[in-house]
Amino acid sequence: MKYYLLAIVTLLFVTPVSVFAQITYDINIPTGAASPSAPFFWQTEKDGSTNGEITIVVGDSVKWKNGDTAAHTVTSGSDSTPDDIFDSGLFPPSKSFTHRFTEIGDYPYFCIVHPWMTGVVHVEIGFKTLPNVGASVGDGMTKADVKYQFNRLVDKAIIDENTKSITFELRGQTQSDDHTLTLILPHKLISGTYSVSVDGQKTSDFAQVTEGNVSTLTINSLKATSQKVTVTGTSVVPEFGAFASMIMVFSLITVIVLVAKRHSVLKF
Repeated sequence: MKYYLLAIVTLLFVTPVSVFAQITYDINIPTGAASPSAPFFWQTEKDGSTNGEITIVVGDSVKWKNGDTAAHTVTSGSDSTPDDIFDSGLFPPSKSFTHRFTEIGDYPYFCIVHPWMTGVVHVEIGFKTLPNVGASVGDGMTKADVKYQFNRLVDKAIIDENTKSITFELRGQTQSDDHTLTLILPHKLISGTYSVSVDGQKTSDFAQVTEGNVSTLTINSLKATSQKVTVTGTSVVPEFGAFASMIMVFSLITVIVLVAKRHSVLKF
């Protein structure tokens, strides 16, 4: 039975790791797109637009799906001239081509076989999400998504209840020369007047704007090699309260009793 207990404790206290959420957006090539007189040549599932243009965030992907009866290509370039950034080659009906965009910019594309089929992928640095920050600390029930905008990946958030701080770990290659980090911090995670440290060194080169139940923190003093940003407030996720402790203990006792009963029945 000790193995059951070990599994239960592990499930209760294991620390989740936040991952970088990447999205793939579909663009459909409709039936009849091979004709220059077709009403449209692309249909973007993101917003229903039919002009072949789509705006995404660095790290996202676009998937072109061939719903036509003819084969097509998705080739980067303009004026029917490839620029060698990406090229699907000729792909037949019901097949698809996916490309992940890792740098900001505008990426025009066209079909080599049907050059009137043109479009553009606009790649921007937008807000990404660190999900469920705070789920592994405090009362175990206070958690929230942290939105951020940065030219690199904010890998995870580590909360220190003793110092009332959240440390954000940075990694990956820079996608632009703008190293400004913007964080949208819910007050139920951290609140008050912030102080900021970059790789252990305090900085005053930041701005804090509070509105409603969130604060927007803009940090300007980062470099391409910066690895950690620590934000300290006057309060963080509430401590593990008595009520939450009682719930956990009751749950443990209930599971142990059920396991013990099952074990006794199996003996007979």
